[in-house]
Amino acid sequence: MIYNIDTPLFQIPSTPENPVSWTVRNAVEGTQIFGGIGSGKSSGSGRYLAIKFLQEGFGGLVLTVKPDERAMWEEYCRLAGRTNDLIIIEPNGKYHFNFIDYESTGNDSKSATENIVQVLKTVIRASETKSSGKSDDPFWENALDMLLFNVIDLCKLAFRKVSIESLFEIVQSIPKLSETQSERTPSKPSERGTAKKVSAFELAMNLAKKRVEELVQDFVKGLSDDDIEYLNLSGMIEKKIGEKFPEARLYYQVESFFTDNYRQLSDKTRSIIDFSFSAFLFRLLREPVYSTFCSKESNVTPDDCLTGKIILIDLPVKLYNKVGQDCQVMFKYIWQRAMERRDINANGRPVFLWSDEAQNFLHEYDATYQATARSSRIATVYISQNLPNYNANMGGSHGEYRVKSFLGTLSTKIFHANADFDTNSYASQLIGDGLFDKYSANRGISSGKSNTGTSVDQVFERHIRPEDFALLSTGGPKNKLKSSAILHFQGMKIGEGQTFTLMNFNQNYPSSNS
Repeated sequence: MIYNIDTPLFQIPSTPENPVSWTVRNAVEGTQIFGGIGSGKSSGSGRYLAIKFLQEGFGGLVLTVKPDERAMWEEYCRLAGRTNDLIIIEPNGKYHFNFIDYESTGNDSKSATENIVQVLKTVIRASETKSSGKSDDPFWENALDMLLFNVIDLCKLAFRKVSIESLFEIVQSIPKLSETQSERTPSKPSERGTAKKVSAFELAMNLAKKRVEELVQDFVKGLSDDDIEYLNLSGMIEKKIGEKFPEARLYYQVESFFTDNYRQLSDKTRSIIDFSFSAFLFRLLREPVYSTFCSKESNVTPDDCLTGKIILIDLPVKLYNKVGQDCQVMFKYIWQRAMERRDINANGRPVFLWSDEAQNFLHEYDATYQATARSSRIATVYISQNLPNYNANMGGSHGEYRVKSFLGTLSTKIFHANADFDTNSYASQLIGDGLFDKYSANRGISSGKSNTGTSVDQVFERHIRPEDFALLSTGGPKNKLKSSAILHFQGMKIGEGQTFTLMNFNQNYPSSNS
């Protein structure tokens, strides 16, 4: 099926002489909806856009914060005739997504490791407390990266696959510097002869070493005694083995990291890095998340959205707290990369990413991803009450610039009623100034007579002042279910060259008077 990116989705209020449509092209350039509590942002413009996307055949991903969002999207799909396309990933449900298997399928060993590392790191960093400043320190990021790479590689070397259980157990049992030093202390007579339990880390290292030794034996069989003696004396045998067997070379790197680098860190430093990793893995090991995302074979993947499916993650943050948030950030990031990989010439179906209370699901690659979303035909819709929500969740150093960079990638801004000063000031400044006539009365006395007149000057003033946003209609029965908003568009001229307009949204859409 051929999809026309210039297909109109709705008409923008404008002059009859210059009709303007909001199209699929505008949708895939991104939309941000702001509005205070009870402003009608979700039930007004949010509902309107969602049903328009569904009616046009979009596939999509829906993230949830509130428990009632599932029922809301079930209604949307029913109204749009898309009920059969709705896939709900929920605890103890029939749909499962094994993210490690998905990231490993169709990739070579190296790229599979990098994919898994990137997913885990993105979620871990998104869940950190940004105000602590730790996430802005390159040491912590580099240390976590190296730990992730080496633990995953060790897992693959030892067990030929990666699992959440193995990663967690290995990280929990990596010897610390204090433990290494205590091993050098002679044991007491009563401790001698006691069998020591092999830790998960030691087991993995032993299995990996055994596999490498088997490769070494095969290599040595083809060498003469003189060659073996030369390589041993010159210290070249490990290099030669690494050149011939990439798996052996990888083992030497992993062994060196844990023995020469990571084990030498102080216990305090180690505990911070270990906790960042293992705390996230611990949550994945608990039900209902484990069976939904880690242990069972996938029967739904992000690629299903390219056939028109709407995937809703029913792990609302209000019920499942941090684990619900982490799992949805994880699926969102994997989904974003999957959508960007597709060939739109082979499949040009538009897809949407929908996130109400979007500040809960932001990660560090959102701005970069959104910058290329249009070429991948991804319509992002983020809904939030105000700017401070984003500032609080994209903190750390330069947090304000991160928020501005992120919002700059969303071309359509919809502002509902709001009492937040920062958001209203941002909206007023974004819409900008216009040239207005200013009339003033003049009084004077000439030849003993009083004269009055009127003069007209042109001045620049804000089109919409910050306080005006608080006066927008919030919908509900008292406003006949009409929620109003100011819409600002990038690169679109409406009326007399303006880039904004006032629009009313029916909270009962679709209905006969929509």
